[in-house]
Amino acid sequence: MFSSALFVQVLLATAAFAIPTSRERFAERVARRASGSRLSHPKQSVTGPTAEIDSVSNATHVDYSSNWSGAVLVAGRNTYKSVTGTFTVPTPRAPSGSSGTHSASAWVGIDGDTCGNAILQTGVDFTVSGGRVSFDAWYEWYPDYAYDFSGFEISAGDSITATVTATSTTGGTATLINHSTGQQVSHSFSRQPALCEENAEWIVEDFEENGGLVPLANWGTVTFTGASAGTSSGSVGPTGADIIDLNQNGRVLTSVSTSGSSVTVEYTGN
Repeated sequence: MFSSALFVQVLLATAAFAIPTSRERFAERVARRASGSRLSHPKQSVTGPTAEIDSVSNATHVDYSSNWSGAVLVAGRNTYKSVTGTFTVPTPRAPSGSSGTHSASAWVGIDGDTCGNAILQTGVDFTVSGGRVSFDAWYEWYPDYAYDFSGFEISAGDSITATVTATSTTGGTATLINHSTGQQVSHSFSRQPALCEENAEWIVEDFEENGGLVPLANWGTVTFTGASAGTSSGSVGPTGADIIDLNQNGRVLTSVSTSGSSVTVEYTGN
């Protein structure tokens, strides 16, 4: 009996050392970000499939990108003042037959499609590495790098509302609310490169780290609900937005749709 109990205690102790603590996981994320290497980019357009395939989606307009998937509203300059959407944090998986570290990011933003000078954005990165998942909450005013919100805990299944607000073309705020934990964080910007305020978007992105796109995770499905963009005369939903599917190496990896006040981005790469 004693030897069995001792054996169990040894197993538990071994497991405790094998599983990184939340402090250790946070230190890993800080180290990864410390180099200032995590960066979103404006939409990188690529040639997509033929028009016959496009027509199957019943979308108003379909673009293809090597780094973006989602929906973008396009209007004249000084139109969009805010963008918001709520999504459930997915559990990322490595694509079938792949190993190593894979990531993707869900975010809302202003500009980056038809206007690439600057992007005001905020969202959540999700990463799987060796079967372990981790999440980073961040804000960014491109062309500067992304910065983590400190102390904002995220788990798969949490409900997150992401909102960006441009108080001027060179200043604004990025806010995340975790409805599952009750936490809220916000960052204010000033004296930034000027926005055009002509794009409002809800995106799942293959972001850049250390000079190249990260290996893309399978995120299943991310749906932005309560999706709306604020203008000087009120708010609008994503109906009629341009649809962007992610196309890498000649393969379309996503299926995107809009309905009412929602944008659904499904990973279809497997």
